[in-house]
Amino acid sequence: MSIETSIERAAAQFSGQPYPYKRVDLVEPDWTRFPGWKDVTTEEWESVQWQRAHCVKNIKQLRELVGDLLDDRFYEDLERDQNERATMSMLVPPQMMNTMAPFVEPAGPGSLTEAFYADPVRRYMIPVLSDRRTDWPSHPHATRDSLHEHDMWVAEGLTHRYPTKVLAELLPTCPQYCGHCTRMDLVGNSTPVIEKLKFIGKPNDRLESMMDYLRRTPQVRDVVVSGGDVANMPWPRLEAWLTSLLEIENIRDVRLATKALMGLPQHWLSDDVVAGMERVATIARSRGVSIAIHTHVNHAQSVTPLVAKAARTMLDTGIRDVRNQGVILNGVNADPHALLDLCFALLDGAQIMPYYFYMCDMIPFSEHWRISVADAQKLQHAIMGYLPGFATPRIVCDVPFVGKRWVHQLADYDTERGISYWTKNYRTSIEATADDALTRTYEYYDPIHTLPLAGQEWWQQHGKLDESSLKAAEVAEASRRLAALQAH
Repeated sequence: MSIETSIERAAAQFSGQPYPYKRVDLVEPDWTRFPGWKDVTTEEWESVQWQRAHCVKNIKQLRELVGDLLDDRFYEDLERDQNERATMSMLVPPQMMNTMAPFVEPAGPGSLTEAFYADPVRRYMIPVLSDRRTDWPSHPHATRDSLHEHDMWVAEGLTHRYPTKVLAELLPTCPQYCGHCTRMDLVGNSTPVIEKLKFIGKPNDRLESMMDYLRRTPQVRDVVVSGGDVANMPWPRLEAWLTSLLEIENIRDVRLATKALMGLPQHWLSDDVVAGMERVATIARSRGVSIAIHTHVNHAQSVTPLVAKAARTMLDTGIRDVRNQGVILNGVNADPHALLDLCFALLDGAQIMPYYFYMCDMIPFSEHWRISVADAQKLQHAIMGYLPGFATPRIVCDVPFVGKRWVHQLADYDTERGISYWTKNYRTSIEATADDALTRTYEYYDPIHTLPLAGQEWWQQHGKLDESSLKAAEVAEASRRLAALQAH
């Protein structure tokens, strides 16, 4: 058999695979298709100052940018959501805005409307009221701080949940606000339905308090530096904090969490940031510490040449890796093909490692995004075998009071009522005296609309809260959050 015949047979054999892999070249969409940016130059587009100054922060600015290419019904739909459901205020950088309906050529008034309604990036960055569910907009067990991170603060903004790892929320702002933000309790501006809590301590005092805890706690070796988003911290202040962190002997891993690598790559391409990252990476290498960037990309459309350039530039500074931690969202990526398209765009196009995909957390008004544990298990199965093993992302459920668990690690599962039960093998910082922390099970809840009819009927009888009860629960939780803040 000739080599040519063997190749032809192999091609025929693999052409019928459930997922047809094809290398796709990255493209920077033409931002001048939007009327408000028709005269924007490449130099302006690649300027971080221009990007920050031209973020879309409200409906008026969206109208100025897109004009009548969107029907009034879209703007009205968005306004109702902002007033009645949104847990995050609008903040969309031009870079991210440009990846919505990226290849739809405007052809007159209203011509972008249907494309915008269907667009996966728009669905989580600019949610509208018609996206949301009306039967169960929130799960009865949804909470503002669904992971109870504040309960585990050991200093204001420092969550010690895992034995050897901490989360440092350095600041409460981002360059962009995602509708599904798990830290919607504290991050960003207040909305008509969510009055945000605020850090009480002065920024320098909070940062020093975190550092003091890390110096006194040798069992911590791994620090996730987040917020908010570290891209919103002035670089000199962030570099000084990281330099002090690297002086602590027990710190072996540092991860910088920034969606801005995708949503505002211009920041990570700025000369001062690149030079600073080189200095930080040099110190880390000299001390044998691994430093990596963790970004947050949810759809392949968002991976553009500028994103790839930013990722490669960061790798060239000497950091260990750039990894992606996305979120599984209905209407965005909760589909095997969309998920694999994203993974290959990250891996092939931008040298970003597909790492985790979290299930969307149980925050208020998120039920239209969430999927069941059973569907998450199916997704994990569907993407296996296509990517290299080291680049096959784990789909995880972040279980309240437990932490990340692979979706197949549950201990039990009531599929009728959508209640999964999970165990853990460590104590969080609030469980030093809890005798049953390592023996009990912890619950996670599927979206009710995904359940069989019997399960939905059970929740109708046992899970419905009237408006006054919802308001009372909201006030009680906010009071508890405030008490946690004041305790530190």
